[in-house]
Amino acid sequence: MRKKTRIFQPKLSWLAIPFALIFIAYFVVPLILTLIVSFWDYTEYSIIPDFIFGNYVYIFQGCFSFEDGLCLTFKTYISTFFFCFFTWLITLLLGFSVAYFLAFYVNSLPLQITLFLICTIPFWTSNVIRMVSWIPLLGRNGLVNETLISFGLIQEPIEWLLYSSFSVVLALVHLYTLFMIVPIFNSMLRIDKEVIEAAYDSGANQFQIITNVIIPLCKPGIIIGSIFVITVVMGDFLTIGIMGGQQLASIGKIINTEMNYLQLPGAAANSVILLLITIFIIIVMTKFIDIRKEL
Repeated sequence: MRKKTRIFQPKLSWLAIPFALIFIAYFVVPLILTLIVSFWDYTEYSIIPDFIFGNYVYIFQGCFSFEDGLCLTFKTYISTFFFCFFTWLITLLLGFSVAYFLAFYVNSLPLQITLFLICTIPFWTSNVIRMVSWIPLLGRNGLVNETLISFGLIQEPIEWLLYSSFSVVLALVHLYTLFMIVPIFNSMLRIDKEVIEAAYDSGANQFQIITNVIIPLCKPGIIIGSIFVITVVMGDFLTIGIMGGQQLASIGKIINTEMNYLQLPGAAANSVILLLITIFIIIVMTKFIDIRKEL
């Protein structure tokens, strides 16, 4: 009789070792180093390895007295949450609409792929180029103002179109809407069309089907897309700096400024606080779905 040759099959845990090493080297170790540096001391000319809480105390100095109004830290976080919330809301509405159209109104798979690739065209260029491209459109003498004046809709240029909260949110939506489209579209593709037909047969209208059938079934995609958008916007400093004319505050800009001035312990402390807040938001959102099951 022939002996059966045993084929070596590595355990799944062995296959995970390379990924675990990459995760530790590029995620865990930098986080630990950031946490350690956040407790160091520093002067105008040097960084001093130490264990102090002065960096955290300085960040929240005067924030709990409320005698002179909100402190700078709270104002900055409110500004960051403002950009984050409106970017999330608009990208959610746009992402859901685009994904709904692709999933339920485009029946041809090649056409779905083509339209989906069209959505990715903005990602073929860098973020800076995409942001700068808005300036000739929204500027005081830009195309939008010139068009509105030529049609007689306004008498003088609109100032708040550029270097304002409006332009920042517009640029963020332009940059990150695709992060919302992809997971929602993926969730919608998993919905059985017979469920929707059964809802139609039961007398449900279009709005009822969207609210009672489609939204609950694609909730995992909504949560995952929201996590993508929120985590990116919370730490953004480049978009807010360029489109806000360096006049609007955000936590990311504060961290970037401290790093430019080599105030690394202060930047690390702000990064740890921002990370904890972001993780808390993610934990709250993941309570609505089983993230491991969906991924």
